[in-house]
Amino acid sequence: MNPAAVGFQCPDDVRAGNAGVRQPRRGTGVRLAGRRWGVVTLTLITINVLIGLATAVSAVSVGVDPLRSFDSPLQDQFVLAPFMVDLGEWWRVPTSAFTHVSPVHLLLNMFALLLFGSELERMLGRARYLTVYLVSALGGAAALQLFGNYFGGVVGASAAIYGLMAAFGVVLVQQKQDLRGLLTLLGINLVISFLPGVSLLGHLGGLVTGALTAAVLVFARRRRPVAVAGVAVLVLVLLVLVFGQLR
Repeated sequence: MNPAAVGFQCPDDVRAGNAGVRQPRRGTGVRLAGRRWGVVTLTLITINVLIGLATAVSAVSVGVDPLRSFDSPLQDQFVLAPFMVDLGEWWRVPTSAFTHVSPVHLLLNMFALLLFGSELERMLGRARYLTVYLVSALGGAAALQLFGNYFGGVVGASAAIYGLMAAFGVVLVQQKQDLRGLLTLLGINLVISFLPGVSLLGHLGGLVTGALTAAVLVFARRRRPVAVAGVAVLVLVLLVLVFGQLR
């Protein structure tokens, strides 16, 4: 017999009782992080960080301090340059969506992605959330391709982040939640977008596209064919604007 708080317990009875108790699930650190922050969010962060490291290494190869800037030959190949896209370098549209100008730029965007992305992934589900992210990036590319400096080069990673913030606002409206905190944050970020060297067009393109995509996915959630058709039409229009050479 084992002494207990009250009286004694039979070891056999204790083992039999514990056998019917469900033990807590244990998993690896990666699985636990995926459940906490979202698999898609962590995957997107990983891709952004890997491309940031690659551009940093490329910057070192040409004598640029990677702690201050990612300016490098690789970054030049990844940025969105409208005239180069028109010449057939289509890969700049997706690569620019994961490219940053500096470690600070990368850190700020990844913090926002972890903050808004993990919450949106929980609210929308993985597929809808990833759709918002990618379509927002495409929307930023379309705005730059149509209205940006034709011979300039811009990294478009922030467009997707602004799209997520807009999508979060749409979800709050659908749930009838308070928008004041989010609107204040958006207002501050839009003011920052007017600073020299910051792409206002890319931010606005991602913001508007993210809101439209989220609205279609949220308000047509129970009518999947309608939601799929709406997003497909939006993506088709953006692709035409980016690659149709409608200048």
